Amino acid sequence: MQRISVVGSGYLGVTHAAGLAELGCEVVGLDLDEAKVARLARGELPFHEPGLAELVREHVTSGRLRFTTSYDEAAEFADVHFLCVNTPQQPGGEVADLSHLEAAVHRLVPLLRRECLLVGKSTVPVGTAARLAGVVADLAPAAVAVRLAWNPEFLREGHAVADTLSPDRIVLGVTGQESEKVLRDVYAPLADAGVPFVVTDLATAELIKSAANAFLATKISFINAMAEVCEVAGADVTLLAKGLSYDPRIGDRFLDAGLGFGGGCLPKDIRAFAARAEELGVGDALSFLREVDSINLRRRARAVHLVREQCGGTLDGRRVAVLGGAFKPDSDDIRDSPALHVAEELRRGGAEVTAYDPVANDNIRRHHPALVCADTVEDACAGADAVVLATEWAQFREVDPEALGTVVAHRHVVDARNALDPERWRRASWDYRALGRR
Repeated sequence: MQRISVVGSGYLGVTHAAGLAELGCEVVGLDLDEAKVARLARGELPFHEPGLAELVREHVTSGRLRFTTSYDEAAEFADVHFLCVNTPQQPGGEVADLSHLEAAVHRLVPLLRRECLLVGKSTVPVGTAARLAGVVADLAPAAVAVRLAWNPEFLREGHAVADTLSPDRIVLGVTGQESEKVLRDVYAPLADAGVPFVVTDLATAELIKSAANAFLATKISFINAMAEVCEVAGADVTLLAKGLSYDPRIGDRFLDAGLGFGGGCLPKDIRAFAARAEELGVGDALSFLREVDSINLRRRARAVHLVREQCGGTLDGRRVAVLGGAFKPDSDDIRDSPALHVAEELRRGGAEVTAYDPVANDNIRRHHPALVCADTVEDACAGADAVVLATEWAQFREVDPEALGTVVAHRHVVDARNALDPERWRRASWDYRALGRR
């Protein structure tokens, strides 16, 4: 049975650790946050992800998964060490902050006492793995062979368990057959299930992840650029997207016009990718990512504009309900959330904003204390002059517009995710507005 450590017990680390335990490995998850480790040891998650808490509890109980704050314990226990620490955007810049990753390497490698494999899963600028391989060689104790590989993650928040246990591909960036064999052994159950493996060099593995995120962000911003055209041409972007989706070269995924993308991955990753291209002297090759980012941010401003129009041209003193706070449904992640960006812009414009999210309210209260949070849709909308659907939770799609109309001051709704049925809301006498539609 493979003995593995997972360094970093955030969203990626906990998901990966639980997934490896499910695949039959013995796993220790490492994090320096004692309170977080204590919660995980009880089978409790510090974030929301459908199905993951059950998986963690199952394998904490089975003994195949445990958590620690000790680098010494992880070094002694495991033969394979996955690096799953955060690589955020640097404050005040666009490049990736690799300080957490570098700190983990510097803490772990000198403690290793036998041949082992370090495996990066964090998203990093191309060239990081090659540089870290040299750092690892310098830090490793004499006569201890420590190899480095890169195995990027492709998790979708809200679907992370399925993406871990039934991935669409596994990318292995390796420098030799020994590392490839170790990782194929770790992922043997997935190989047996027919999951395709892409085995490549370190740099290509890093680029596959960066390019995947850049492509998805570009596709989302493309349909939102079409939404801008539709609004001035009197067209409907939802029907435009439907017309495009039947082309098998295009498909229908990521063609939902609305507030665009957010979260802890796509925004910071495309900025870091463009910044890295500049460093490599090929900035022009990825200059389009600047416009991808700009289109994405313009949609948020457009949503605020529609609310202001519905409120008679001013937000001063108007009461606005924002339904949603997480950057996407089935998550409590509010990092770079389009919903909260809109809520804060409305508040700064003079509106009295009340937000509601089914699972992210605690995070909203913690990180956006100036926003009022309600505990139900009805409480958020009570007395509202306008309602904004900003995160497309299923329960928001299913709201009865006639019933909701009895609690608001004015039946004005901005469907910033194109998730509602326009005719149903108009039949209930709502002034319905949406991004990219007449």
